[in-house]
Amino acid sequence: MTAAGRIRTGIGGWVFPGWRGGTFYPAGLAQREELAHASRALGCIEINSTFYRAQKPAIYTQWREQTPPGFRFSAKAPRTITQTHDLTTVATRAEAFIDGIVALGDRLGPLVWQFGDTHPAGAQEFDRFLAQLPREADGRALQHALEVRNPAAWSAELVAVARAHNAALVFSGSNDYPSFADPTADFVYARLMHARANLRAGYPERALEQWCLRAMRWARGEDNPDLPHVAAEAPASGPREVYMLFIGAAKQRNPGAAMALGDQLARVGAT
Repeated sequence: MTAAGRIRTGIGGWVFPGWRGGTFYPAGLAQREELAHASRALGCIEINSTFYRAQKPAIYTQWREQTPPGFRFSAKAPRTITQTHDLTTVATRAEAFIDGIVALGDRLGPLVWQFGDTHPAGAQEFDRFLAQLPREADGRALQHALEVRNPAAWSAELVAVARAHNAALVFSGSNDYPSFADPTADFVYARLMHARANLRAGYPERALEQWCLRAMRWARGEDNPDLPHVAAEAPASGPREVYMLFIGAAKQRNPGAAMALGDQLARVGAT
């Protein structure tokens, strides 16, 4: 059997009124218990609040203590960093953010650096930016993921830069942003944005089956040639950790989608 990395399915955030009252959280569940519930139903949650304001280490510690072993938080880096046009000036702020969030300990997963659709950085600027980022903290390797929303920035050179730094290029499963699936790191980070409000699981069963197969290929170190690419396919590599996050769109359905995909992966022994 081919070795494969772990696949985690999840959502963005855990505080959303539309998930209460039985949609995701049981009726009557106290809000202070929502993270504990969500982290036991899912494999990963993307922290969105850090895009607007980093938390104090004590808050990250509380979140870590509410979640089970094996669970991961990913986190969006502060916009004060990713909205800066001159990326050579952000090293100190990036290090300060990382120095705080490592309080999540072994619950810390990828750090997502989201650059807007008008950000002017190209491959050379991202090369210099990635060179500034710490590769480990507190003895743990860090996972960096670039979400590049400017279509003009996508090139074979950008893919090569990301591979050189073992940084993932986020697959944005969206009609509004570039959605290229070139594998560039020893992990894959996908943000899927097509949930439908009229479906309890957010996606048709056939669509979830396709994502199940794609996640399994990524986890085995293979490519997904049915998805759009910028550069030539990368050669097969070793097992990859895979994060499949359901974000935006019909937000009330994202937990259902993440759990349905998780169930499919479990049935085939891929989690």
